[in-house]
Amino acid sequence: MSGNEAVWFPKEDYLQQTRLYQWMNKTGLTNYDEFFQKSIVDTSWFWDEAVKELGILWDTPYQKTLDLTNGVKYPRWFTGGKMNIYTNSVEKWAKNEQTKGNKAVIWVGDDGSEQTFTFEELMNEVEQTAAGLLATGVKRGDVVTIYLPMLPETVTAILAIAKIGAIFSPAFSGYGAEAVAARIDASQAKFLITADGFFRRGKVVNMKKECDRAVSLSPTIEKVFVIRRTGQEIPWTKGRDLEWSDIRKNVSPSKTVDTYGNDPLMLIYTSGTTGKPKGAVHTHAGFPIKAAFDAGICMDVKPGDTLFWYTDMGWMMGPFLIFGGLVNGSAILLFEGTPDYPNADRIWNITADHSVTHLGISPTLVRSLMKYGSSSADSFNLENLRVIGSSGEPWNLEPWMWLFETIGKNRIPIVNYSGGTEISGGILGNVLVKPISPITFNSPLPGMDAHVYNEQAESVISQVGELVIGKPWVGMTNGFWNENERYEDTYWSRWPDTWVHGDWAIIDEHGFWTITGRSDDILNVAGKRLGPSELESILAAHEDVLESATIGVPDSVKGETAVCFVVLQNKLLLSPELKLELLKRIERQLGKALLPSMIYQVSELPKTKNGKILRRVIKAAFLQKDTGDLTSIDNPSALNQIKSLHPTVKE
Repeated sequence: MSGNEAVWFPKEDYLQQTRLYQWMNKTGLTNYDEFFQKSIVDTSWFWDEAVKELGILWDTPYQKTLDLTNGVKYPRWFTGGKMNIYTNSVEKWAKNEQTKGNKAVIWVGDDGSEQTFTFEELMNEVEQTAAGLLATGVKRGDVVTIYLPMLPETVTAILAIAKIGAIFSPAFSGYGAEAVAARIDASQAKFLITADGFFRRGKVVNMKKECDRAVSLSPTIEKVFVIRRTGQEIPWTKGRDLEWSDIRKNVSPSKTVDTYGNDPLMLIYTSGTTGKPKGAVHTHAGFPIKAAFDAGICMDVKPGDTLFWYTDMGWMMGPFLIFGGLVNGSAILLFEGTPDYPNADRIWNITADHSVTHLGISPTLVRSLMKYGSSSADSFNLENLRVIGSSGEPWNLEPWMWLFETIGKNRIPIVNYSGGTEISGGILGNVLVKPISPITFNSPLPGMDAHVYNEQAESVISQVGELVIGKPWVGMTNGFWNENERYEDTYWSRWPDTWVHGDWAIIDEHGFWTITGRSDDILNVAGKRLGPSELESILAAHEDVLESATIGVPDSVKGETAVCFVVLQNKLLLSPELKLELLKRIERQLGKALLPSMIYQVSELPKTKNGKILRRVIKAAFLQKDTGDLTSIDNPSALNQIKSLHPTVKE
């Protein structure tokens, strides 16, 4: 089966029940392609209609949907409008008699402990927390770093910060001190919220110790708020460190701050090619509205649903989970643990037990779960599961089909979702009113004026090119924090008034889109462009290959040639016969000209702590070059084996 053959089709009754179809009907446009075209031709009309459809409440109505006085790089949305996203995430549901008792937050711990909060209970928690933060000196405009695992208090803290008009800046809970300190310094945060620790695979992870090291490197931090999760003994600095439970005692609720929609809400740092993190600036009426739109209108999240995205608050999908769910009146599920501990069926168990309607996972996670077979999911009732979301990296065919057929029983659509931290969500997706084919995207998301450009900045079909966006959208980062020159250079420097996202993509003759890799990962073999995922998919489709990675290395004849790395199943060895078989598969599917010069076996591939394979680092290690910032790598020891493989290195 090829990736451009649809395998999921929306039946007429299903289609008519989707939020997207019903909204299209209200606008008088029942044909999706016509609706999409209008969404990118008249962006002001589109986003004005979108916030109405989402039921966004404004304390002061906006005067103009889109103001381009400062150019397309710096659009201003909903000018003059005042709203606080906390009101739209919690208060509007908690103060409604019909919805105040609905579940808002479900938390599942690594150790099996659970907590559930209704919208009314969540509001009370946020009110207490906001008052406590104000009483200890946090004020409007202050930056508060969030260095927390997935806990109920993580959600409470973020919403409380929004309520009082401060700015939260999440850092991945698995980061070491140096990475956290780099983000604190870049944001000039005055406050940090952390935990004594958390549980992972039954073991205690001490966060406070790492937090203290980070603070010792960050002179701007004035106060550290500590949430007790594990109860372990931890170092304590009197006068600086404050107990989370103490700051919430004997406080009086405060009024929600009357913020403008364009006021900063979140600084979220994302990796840069130089290794220095980039601080994307997001606003009250930016990131949360885009996240809510993508989740609610495109993925069909509704009031009463349960959204569970396996992620961390330091990655974009963490805040997406909060606002994508709560703004739509859905419960959100946070999971502290790992998907295959203590048993291989953990993630399916949680999904079934809590009647999850929307589950978000990554291709890497699916590949890791495949080794357990279908038995890990077969014993659970997943009938409430309506949508499986996927983000973070390109798919290859076999795991996608395994997820669709074995787990989803050919019933559940997989919403492939690709965008980024600076986007506030997706550029491309699978809308539920069109057929879905494996590993691809069936459309840019409404409002996203996406194209594939060749070197001459011409839109192309059936050619690999740069993924670009031609018009601004709600949720677009308001520059980088104190680094707008870097922002402009990163996204706007190649072609006038065109956002160049940094992904290679291709649109096939049927209109399905595929992300083939990052622009700087693309190979140019004797003038032929080759996305690394094209080779990786062929290799990973072999039953003996668990996962693979491809890089381009200099070649005196072709300019560049491919080198592949494979991790094999069940501790197998890469025999000459298996290597030949893999090469023949590649030749059969891509032709002799694109054969890799070498396939190496490794015991593991270097990945980020959320499972992304780092080709940039693999390439640098293999070529004996500086690997740059390694703070985001979960297994840096994997690089030692890769370094030893280069022909110039003696065993």
